[in-house]
Amino acid sequence: MVLVMQTYAAFWDSLVFDGIDAVDVEAVTAAFGTAEVVARGRAAGAACPDCGRFSDRVHDRYQRTLKDLPLAGQGFVIRLTVRRFICGSADCPRRTFAEPFSRLAAPHARFTTRLNAALERVGLALAGRAGARLAAQLGSGAGRMTLLRRVMARPDPEFSTPRMLGVDDFAIRRGQTYSTVLTSVEDHRVVDVLPTREAGPLAAWLIRHPGVEIICRDRAGAYAEGARRGAPDALQVADRFHLWQGLGRAVETCVAAHRDCLRNSSPSGMLPEATRLASGRPQDDSVPAGRRAERKKAAHALVHELLAQGHSRRAIARHLGWGLNTVLQYANAARWQDTIRGAGKNAVTSRKPLLYSAGFRGRGSSAAAVASASATRPPFSSGTYL
Repeated sequence: MVLVMQTYAAFWDSLVFDGIDAVDVEAVTAAFGTAEVVARGRAAGAACPDCGRFSDRVHDRYQRTLKDLPLAGQGFVIRLTVRRFICGSADCPRRTFAEPFSRLAAPHARFTTRLNAALERVGLALAGRAGARLAAQLGSGAGRMTLLRRVMARPDPEFSTPRMLGVDDFAIRRGQTYSTVLTSVEDHRVVDVLPTREAGPLAAWLIRHPGVEIICRDRAGAYAEGARRGAPDALQVADRFHLWQGLGRAVETCVAAHRDCLRNSSPSGMLPEATRLASGRPQDDSVPAGRRAERKKAAHALVHELLAQGHSRRAIARHLGWGLNTVLQYANAARWQDTIRGAGKNAVTSRKPLLYSAGFRGRGSSAAAVASASATRPPFSSGTYL
């Protein structure tokens, strides 16, 4: 059933075209849940977009169909008659031009400007599929790719060079392709994305964007080199995540390597006699036990079994879904125990006699022993903890 509504120009102009463009409403119909407004421009002529000369000579007319925001739960369509004018300037390269309706819709668009704005907000909030479902419930009927195109058409936000720059890598394809993300530490927003995690792109970016005072990065040597080359005056610091990650791994390795010290500790708080006599050598001859040790043992056996079958280390990493460095750790270890404790003495083991000699005599002696041990440690390079 087609319902032809009475045309009250003032009513429809105020409802549909208020403050948009000079448009005259000719007819309004409603059929099958969709309301249609037939309209045309009321201006006598228009200015050429190239030369700016006004023209009222009509070349031809055509009709544009514009989808608008729903009206009272029904779809709403504007059928707009557009005139083409002839440019009378002999020097102008454009011979004809269309009547502009810039505030109603963009050239060649099939959605009005206000519907595009609504779909853009839905796309920003819910993205593709979820946004398409909401748009269908609201009566707009836009597909997921329509919403995504509205989002991608938005201009890139303008940003100023951050004072504190965060630098970290992320995997596009784990184990093979990595990129670098640059963030503003102070307002928690992404500034840029670099194609690789090498020093060159980071240094070039810092040179193009002077003003970075603090670079918060992970411990990768390439980032350290890029920061030194691109911003030599900037202060380089380690980010909180990698500090906690490094501390956690160091504590886990230390506890696993000195498991006997924890297991054989005396209830009285004194060091056992046998331990004191042998405190000059590391107590790590026993086989580690526990769930972590079982996992290490099984992973070591699996990697060496695949290596014996002729698979490469990179192929094993892809097959198991592990990182290449993890596979290399197990492949280079002759025994599975070496993946827990390492091959040589660490800093704690080498200073264990000094700590034991003072740690059970009182708080003051322990503090002196720690200070003495710290004084005898080898110097660290500037790039070790950055």
